[in-house]
This record gives sequence, structure tokens and C-alpha cells, in this order.
Amino acid sequence: MEIVTDGLAFPEGPVAMPDGSVILTEIALGQITRVWPDGRKDVLAKPGGGPNGLALGPDGKLYCTNNGGFNWARGPQGEYAPHGIADDYSGGRIERIDIDTGAVEVLYKSGDFGCVLRGPNDIVFDSHGGFWFTDHGKVDYAKRCHDIVGIFYGKTDGSFLEEVIFPSNNPNGIGLSPDGKRLYAAETYTCRLMAFNVIAPGKVDDAAGPGGPGIPIYRPAGYKFFDSLAMEANGNICVATIGECGISVISPEGELVEFVATPDIFTTNICFGGHDMMDAWLCLSGTGKLAKVRWNRPGLKLEY
Repeated sequence: MEIVTDGLAFPEGPVAMPDGSVILTEIALGQITRVWPDGRKDVLAKPGGGPNGLALGPDGKLYCTNNGGFNWARGPQGEYAPHGIADDYSGGRIERIDIDTGAVEVLYKSGDFGCVLRGPNDIVFDSHGGFWFTDHGKVDYAKRCHDIVGIFYGKTDGSFLEEVIFPSNNPNGIGLSPDGKRLYAAETYTCRLMAFNVIAPGKVDDAAGPGGPGIPIYRPAGYKFFDSLAMEANGNICVATIGECGISVISPEGELVEFVATPDIFTTNICFGGHDMMDAWLCLSGTGKLAKVRWNRPGLKLEY
């Protein structure tokens, strides 16, 4: 495992670029950063709040799920850990970011199309040019309350946003099977991987009941949590697993294929790239590092 760079403020949402760089979010600083293969870092944009997930859209721009911001706890070595809703919480939203200029545009905000956005978290595009995203919600310790949230579908022209799946238990990572017929979502606190059958763009069937929480695929034993995910080309789901420190690789049938250990309890994200899609970048978020490792199988090439 190679540490590409460090000194990041809770990195998430990595996007592997064709030039070998990785664009990611630094949630604790409210910014989007590009990490070059030699470890150099350039700040691309500063949307503020809590930029969380990133995906390239059909227009070549970045689409960002912004959770509005966390408060932060710090460990003895300065490690980051999100801790409840930010004192200056700025609202959940979906943003479009121009990579060349750093310009940030709010595409959707809470209230648009009757949708409540509290903590948008992760995002994936389908072959039709639309995108699915999870809303992780927010924990307000002062009010002793926790959001009940869902999974959404939107269009890039700002014309359509719908909460397709409700309720969902703090959905985090989201991905699509290679054929686009199955949507996967990882629930953080229940530590369950859920599946939904996609029947049309932005639509799922009622296998778990109308608008239901999904079909449970896998849950590990013990005290741990699921974060973001990425897909392998063969359909396996790679889920970042907090607490166990690593990546759980799960088959579409719900069997654990392997567990890839990492040195950070807050290992939150994985993405694939390289000429053969077997380079994997991992966000070691607690310690603020981006790691690179050769994977055992090719990752799934994303739509854009």
C-alpha cells in the first residue's frame, strides 16, 4: 500500500481521473482538492458546508453531494471524526462544480420538488445521464434527534428530483451493478448492504414493499459500520468498513469474498482507475491520507 499524500482534512468522494490524479473532497475544510501522483495537492473549489461525495457527470463537471457540515472531534494524534450536525450547518444540497474554473453552482437544495435534503452523502450516475444519491441525514445531539432519510434520483439539468426510496436507515455508499439493473446502498449504523431492483431510470420495484428499504444482502458480525462503496467489474461490491479498518468485498449473492485491511479505523472510500482498472485509491479519512493499492480484480468503469 502506497500513501500518495497526507495532511488531508477527512477526505472522501475520490474520483480517479485519466491523467492519474484523484479529485476528492475534504469535508472538514469544505473544499474540493486534486491530488497528483507525486502527492502534490491543488484546491479546485471551496463550496463550504460539507462536500462529501463526488462523481463526474456527462458534461465533464463534478457533481457533489454536500451534507451541510459536521462538527468534529479530534483524537490524540489529531485524527478527525465527525460528531453531529455543524453549529453553522448550511443545509443539504447537490452542487455542480466546474473543474477548470472552480465555479460552484447549487443544482438542488432542500425544498426543491418537495424534497427534504439533510445530509446528501454519496452519488452514482446511470447510463441515462441521471444520478442516484443517498441522504445520510443528521444527528442533532443537543435536541437528541436523528433524521429519517431516503435515497433520491435527479437529472443534471435541474428539472427533476425525487425521493424514490423512503425510509432508509442512514444510507451512505451507493452503486449500480454492471448491467445497471441493481442499485446497492450501504447503511451505516445497521451495517447492512441493501439491494434494489431498477426497473426504469430513477425507479425501483416493490420487492421490499412500495418505496421500501431494500433487500438485505449482507451484514457482518461485530461492532462496525459501513461507509461508501465501489463496484468491481464482475459485480462484487466493495464497501468501506469503519471499525474493522478496511474494505469488505461482497458478492452479489451476499457472500464475503475477501476483506482488505487498512491502517485507519475511518477507512471511508474506495475508487478504481488506471489502464486496467486495477488501481484502487482508498480514503484513510481519520488520519487524513490517500492510499493506493493494486487490487485483485478490475473495478467497474463508471459511466463518465
